[in-house]
Order: sequence, then structure tokens, then C-alpha cells
Amino acid sequence: MADPVITYRGAIYPWHCDHMGHMNVMWYVGKFDEATWHLLASAGLTGKRMREEGIGMVAVEQRIEYKRELLAGDLITIRSWFQEVREKALLFVHEMANEETQGVAARTFLTGVCLDAKTRKARALPADVRERIMITFTEGAHDQKSGGLRKE
Repeated sequence: MADPVITYRGAIYPWHCDHMGHMNVMWYVGKFDEATWHLLASAGLTGKRMREEGIGMVAVEQRIEYKRELLAGDLITIRSWFQEVREKALLFVHEMANEETQGVAARTFLTGVCLDAKTRKARALPADVRERIMITFTEGAHDQKSGGLRKE
């Protein structure tokens, strides 16, 4: 099975931490969002392309599992993969790990829907994007239910 794509590297700063001394939940979502842009670009959906072709992507569902605390000074890496590709939607996973310990700090599962940026209605993902995901990411998919990437 191929490795997931590295979509983010960063550090936890003191202003990311809450009254408990660990990274606050709002920062997990922000860092996962940054990783999403890198994952989409790896599939051919760059910001430039989306602007030029009037394509939008919106998150319609997100679930986060918090596994271990992250503290100021910790270095993190987010690895991501597509779990499923549908005609108009992508299901993908981001896994955030502490770089020093390699322990998973958090994992998020997202469903993103492709939109026509003008009408704000769901539209089909570009065929080349669906194809690239199927070819490039099939080996790296981590779908726990089916054991691989599903195409619907």
C-alpha cells in the first residue's frame, strides 16, 4: 500500500494553546483545512484552476478524533488520503502526528462536495480529477470498510 501524501508541516505555538496548556480545538480544524488545499491540489484541483473554471469545493461533513495532546513547541505533520471518490463528492482523511514521537494526535474524516461557484449547486467533479485520484491514490487509500478506494 502506498504512503499517504504529506499535506502539512508546522509547529504548535503558545497562542495555539488554551487554558489547559494544549492546542485548542479551533487550531486543529485550521491546520486540517490547510492540508485540504494541498490534498486537492495534488488531485489537480488547485486554487487557480478552481477560480478559472468556476469550481468550488465545500465541506459538508467533518468528524474529528482527538488522540493525544499537542503542546507549544511540538512539530507536526499531516498525512492525507482520499477514502472515496463519487461523481460530485470526495471523502478524505487527514492524520496529524507529533513529529518527534510519531504518535497520532488527531484524525479527521471529511466529505467535500464540488459546486458550480456561480449557481452554488452541486456539480460533477472534473473527470481528470476523478481519474487522477483513482490512478494516483488507489494504492494509498485507507478505507477501513472496503479496504480501498471506491468509485461511485
